[in-house]
Amino acid sequence: MLKSQKKNKLLSRTLTYIVLILAAVICLFPFLWMISTSFKPMSDIYKMPPTLIPEHGTIENFIEGWKGANFQMYFKNTAVITLLATVGTVFSSSIVAYGFARFQSRMSKFLFMVLLGTMMLPTQVTLIPQYLLFYKMGMVDTIWPLVIPSWLGGGAFNIFLFIQFFRTLPKELDEAAKIDGANSLQIFTRILLPAVKPVMLAVLVMALVFNWNDFFNPLIYLNSNEKFTIAIGLQFFKGSQGNVQVGQMMAMALFSLLPVLIVFGTCQKYFIQGIKMSGLKG
Repeated sequence: MLKSQKKNKLLSRTLTYIVLILAAVICLFPFLWMISTSFKPMSDIYKMPPTLIPEHGTIENFIEGWKGANFQMYFKNTAVITLLATVGTVFSSSIVAYGFARFQSRMSKFLFMVLLGTMMLPTQVTLIPQYLLFYKMGMVDTIWPLVIPSWLGGGAFNIFLFIQFFRTLPKELDEAAKIDGANSLQIFTRILLPAVKPVMLAVLVMALVFNWNDFFNPLIYLNSNEKFTIAIGLQFFKGSQGNVQVGQMMAMALFSLLPVLIVFGTCQKYFIQGIKMSGLKG
């Protein structure tokens, strides 16, 4: 009986691993194909049957792509926008969450429900009013429409993560600090923020990935070529007659992914820990 149970468990575990490995291969295949294509000359890209490993590897796609589309400028623009928006997201969402978690009023529950309700609104619902607002302020074709919203709350989901984490911290910490003469701002910056480092890094990684890869918002608000981001800059590899420089596009797409992969790989442990711990207390 025991041997039969062990065999069933072993078989079940083996099948589970096989399914997970196949799923991982399917998910990684487009990424592997992008890497392969970025090192192929044009003659090998359209070769039939296609091959995953380049037969005539080259780095010309990286060189020509970097020079031809002025990717240095796009990279700089994306880095500036991502830095400002990510800092704003972490800063503002943590402050708003601190208010919800530590200060109670008659309207607290209602405002919290309104906050959660905004998570159900599609971006397209607020797009036109927000665009008109920035247009009247003369901010269209500047980076400010891409940065300012991050400093005004940082997003309902990020606020929710911080709230859940703040609620796991005992209020006795605040009371002890008040006895020592600390005000609310000092309690927030010197006591609570250092204690929520995992969720802070989780929000930072999510905000960084979103802002770095964002295509929709820069497409709406930016009109000048010298202000475009990487996501928009990739479209310039499509020629006027519809011909696409596939190798250069894949090379620059791979290059644009490297900062995100490095950050996520470095902070993966804290990212998972922050997401997991933020749900310990409702």
